[in-house]
Amino acid sequence: MKKSYKNKPWFKFISNKYIWVLLFFSGWMVFLDNYSYFDHRFLDNQISELEDNKTYYEEEIYKDEEQIKELRNPEQIEKYAREKYFMKKENEDIYIIEFESDSIEKNSQ
Repeated sequence: MKKSYKNKPWFKFISNKYIWVLLFFSGWMVFLDNYSYFDHRFLDNQISELEDNKTYYEEEIYKDEEQIKELRNPEQIEKYAREKYFMKKENEDIYIIEFESDSIEKNSQ
């Protein structure tokens, strides 16, 4: 008795050389190639992270530009110097008041 699986459609499909070439090519492109799916996914993640960084830095540039516009006024320069660098006028005393909730020290037990 002869096995008749050679005449079945699935056997003809599997034994087709073009199917094997297509499977080999698709496996190569997905896993082994320099432009594989996994490399593209990794690069896409990096691109999205860099775009997020770009938006963050653009916002920071905008804030800095606004601050530069404000500092063109001499009164604003004085206010900025007093707040940030604790500068003072001659014959003027500055007192820095720290509250207990502002301190960094913690009670060690």
